[in-house]
Amino acid sequence: MSLKTRNIFKVLGPGIVVAATGIGAGDLIAAAVSGAQYGYALLWAAILGAVLKYVLNEGVSRWQLITGTSLLEGWTQKLNAFFRWYFILYLVIWSFIVAGALMAACGLSGHAILPTLSVVHWGIIHTIIAAIIVLTGKYRLIEGLMKFFIGLMFLVTISSAILIKPELSEVIKSIFIPHIPPHSIKFILGVIGGVGGSVTILSYGYWIRERKWEGKSFLKQSRLDLGVAYVLTALFGIAIMIVAAGVKPEIMQGNTMVLGLAEKMGEVTGPIGKWIFLIGFWGAVFSSMIGVWHGVPYIFADFMKQLGLIKTNANASLSTNKFYKFYVAYLAILPIILLFARKPVWIVIIYAIAGAFFMPFLAITLLYLNSRVKWLKEYRNSLITKILLVFSLLIFMYLLMIGISKYF
Repeated sequence: MSLKTRNIFKVLGPGIVVAATGIGAGDLIAAAVSGAQYGYALLWAAILGAVLKYVLNEGVSRWQLITGTSLLEGWTQKLNAFFRWYFILYLVIWSFIVAGALMAACGLSGHAILPTLSVVHWGIIHTIIAAIIVLTGKYRLIEGLMKFFIGLMFLVTISSAILIKPELSEVIKSIFIPHIPPHSIKFILGVIGGVGGSVTILSYGYWIRERKWEGKSFLKQSRLDLGVAYVLTALFGIAIMIVAAGVKPEIMQGNTMVLGLAEKMGEVTGPIGKWIFLIGFWGAVFSSMIGVWHGVPYIFADFMKQLGLIKTNANASLSTNKFYKFYVAYLAILPIILLFARKPVWIVIIYAIAGAFFMPFLAITLLYLNSRVKWLKEYRNSLITKILLVFSLLIFMYLLMIGISKYF
């Protein structure tokens, strides 16, 4: 590896944490369902989803690096109080449901690898370990772990896709010549919405603060960091769709679909394919858990800071504050009850709707805040960025309406 290449990898970090956090069970399921249904036809949607998430995350980073305030501070200082209270209520509900979903996914992956313990037991073990890592480790430890996990996931998914022996000419054609098969719109939107995380996009601003990336001089570095992160995210989605297209799983929904994919991988490629895929699934969901347990409490602590409940100097990390530690405990402990709930209808409904509410909110606030000359000056949204933000807003609003209409 050349010195220049090593230097590039050395400056990467927060984006890798975002990628490892954002790539989880939701990405796996959305990509796998689309691949099983339409083969290679929707590979381009994974790339489009990664591009849109890059635009949103770059907007979060650009606001912070130019203004010196987090986006949450921007919402507090520049927008009506309704927006911050709406968001914090949303955050508490989203955190509870997503934490429960991550525990269930980690429980399933652990049980699939070592069935001696139940799904519930594995879920509890994973959440305790994740909380200990977050509360006792520094940011550099988290970043190092995430680099390991993203490397593991990348190696596993690419290896799995190669083991399937895909038609490379068809893969390339599907990536560069978008095609919309009949009745595929909801699957396309599912891939676009599922790739790259949601609320954890906000955590990027706190992770770059931990790396001391402050001021406009770090804007180029941040864009490179995020660019690499979302290239990896897109490749991950494409690889999963190729695997699903190759093995055609019989189960077409939920985390059990991923386990079905692993079984089919075993039938097509032999036992090694099954175990490679199971390890990759475990890496994806456990890294998401660590990332959420570490990144989301920053947002809650920042909200408490905006209310004046945290008295700290500008250079102190929010991770040392009692509100941060409280929220880690909230994420790691209270949602355990969902492991015993056996998916009651109200949980399914809240999860589906909560997951769809944030992205339109983020897109419209970035469209407004980052377009103002008096705040971002020459770093305000370009015409292309505005177009992509409007496109994101329309897509995520449509996904929101679908989520609501499905249950009401």
